[in-house]
Amino acid sequence: MNLVNPIAIGNTAEIYQFDDKIVKVFKKHLPPSEHLHEAKKQEYASSYGLPVPEIFEVTEIEGRQAIIMEYVKGKTAGELILGNMESAENYLNICVDMQQKIHALPADESVIGSMTDKLQYQIELAETLNRTQKNFLLKKLGSMIIKPRLCHGDFHPFNLILNDGTVSIIDWVDSSSGDVRADVIRTFLLLSEASVKLAEMYVHIYCRNTGLTRDEIFQWAPIIAAARLSENVSGEQYKRLLEIVTQTM
Repeated sequence: MNLVNPIAIGNTAEIYQFDDKIVKVFKKHLPPSEHLHEAKKQEYASSYGLPVPEIFEVTEIEGRQAIIMEYVKGKTAGELILGNMESAENYLNICVDMQQKIHALPADESVIGSMTDKLQYQIELAETLNRTQKNFLLKKLGSMIIKPRLCHGDFHPFNLILNDGTVSIIDWVDSSSGDVRADVIRTFLLLSEASVKLAEMYVHIYCRNTGLTRDEIFQWAPIIAAARLSENVSGEQYKRLLEIVTQTM
């Protein structure tokens, strides 16, 4: 398979289109079973009827882990929003509807992993935070009453592909068994990096549709912001996340 000119490059992989397939080729520094891990999560979502790309093969290409999956035609909700901001509320309603369908499903921690375990690891990994801050956040995390549900873990409009009334959800690597409020506040934080207005519109729609309150969701903000500090963020985004953490201490 001759792969040239990736159509997307992320922190963990390069994405190629090959005929009617997508080939996700993982970076060399990742653990040796990363492709199996991600494929298992995507197949778990599929087993509950969620619209996700079909996986054809989990393999290696030139010594690198790879997943070969269905190519889904269409545009992401993110692209559609940016192309027509006046329709943003309509597309965010579609996003929230799909996120609710995810959150309605049970989550087998033994298959897709624990959100709490991942958050603990990420908080410990955040180099900017001192020991006192980390202990405070870990204690707060431990005090949360969690009703485990399926959470996407990186839910935002660029991970939804729309085409003629159909919706497909991509990028399941961060999915886990966890608290839906934590999943929602992460979406809010990701959206607010691009537009606070869009982020506020999104959380308003989610609260309106589900009956959750803004306060219930935002109690997770310092925990999720701290976890995000361990990811590849910099500049103003990093400062803003750090402010969210320190304001609660």
